[in-house]
Amino acid sequence: MNVMRHLRVPNKSVQDVIVLLKDNDLLHNGMRIIPDSDGKHRLIPLSNSAPHSLPSYFREFEEVTQQGRPDERPNESWWTHLSRMIGEDIVREHGESWPSNHEFIGDIMIVRIKENISSFRKEIALSKMASHPNVRMVMEDRGVQGELRIRNLSPIALRNNSEIITEEISLGRHDTRVFVRESGKSILCDPTKAYFSTKLQTERLETLDLARELRQLLGSPIRVCDPFCGVGPVLANLISEDDLVSDALATDLNPDAVEMLFDNLRRWDGRQYPEEPVVIERIYPDRITGVADASTLSEISGVRSSWDMVIVNLPHKTVEMLPKLIPLLDRSSPSLIRGRAVVAESDIEATNRRITDILPPLLAGSPPISLNIKRDYSSTLRLCSFQAWIAPN
Repeated sequence: MNVMRHLRVPNKSVQDVIVLLKDNDLLHNGMRIIPDSDGKHRLIPLSNSAPHSLPSYFREFEEVTQQGRPDERPNESWWTHLSRMIGEDIVREHGESWPSNHEFIGDIMIVRIKENISSFRKEIALSKMASHPNVRMVMEDRGVQGELRIRNLSPIALRNNSEIITEEISLGRHDTRVFVRESGKSILCDPTKAYFSTKLQTERLETLDLARELRQLLGSPIRVCDPFCGVGPVLANLISEDDLVSDALATDLNPDAVEMLFDNLRRWDGRQYPEEPVVIERIYPDRITGVADASTLSEISGVRSSWDMVIVNLPHKTVEMLPKLIPLLDRSSPSLIRGRAVVAESDIEATNRRITDILPPLLAGSPPISLNIKRDYSSTLRLCSFQAWIAPN
């Protein structure tokens, strides 16, 4: 009898929790997700290596011990399909070069393909689609480009009813706007026009926990500034929680991102927002939003010295931008900066010291600045996060 740990999750939250468990390597891949006896929940199997104390964002769900059910359903992996197309010898020859990982954004799958196997793009896409029949489009990720941090995505294959097209796929002719469900919210995004990653959901939930901590410290709802908000995935969590946020600034330099942000805010807030992207303005007493350059925000009346929490989601320029963002904080009470940075692993300690030197004094008793590695960005670079609890003047 295989008795094991499961999370008891409401049916409406199952997909969110599966994504989070996968992202944290906590999902048991060999066991099935089974319905609970009440019909309103499902039991999701945890991996044998899951720690006794799960991350905080799973603690709202009850943990139960239940006999596991092995997943014996036939499910041919994409490797099997690839081997049939190009032969097992070629698959073995290129070993770990094949893109075993991929990212789902709605019904779009995004993969990174190394140069030495680039001639097999179509076969990779067809194999992935054969293994994932709900995928509508497979796109190759060639990295982030330009000041607006937009992914350079190239379509490889498109499912059109029962036909899969691999030739002359024009992005202008096919819809790349998709809805992603995250933490109970529906987020409109278009990965070809604004940066969005489902792999950062864990990061966003950690930010939510920090916002709760700050609210408790201040004893009142907090004012949140997200000057690189994109289509608004961080705010989706923050503004949907009762009595957490009293005022929010959500801006981005990318007009396409702001247009989708307005669409999202209309649904999350239940209020009207402009149909087209507009320059930053206070649209409601508790909402400042629009197109803006984060480096000049502190020059705007009513924005400088007004925020309890500033979110710095510009990994390649976070350290460089900090001096321009610090004036946004209300220094009359404790405040918080939450940031992400791409750093060479060998430079992490030096970057910790540099950030510490840039920031105002930290809140007494708070931890020192420490970049926490979240994932590999490249062979030498690491994507890290940090938080800084700032003391009042």
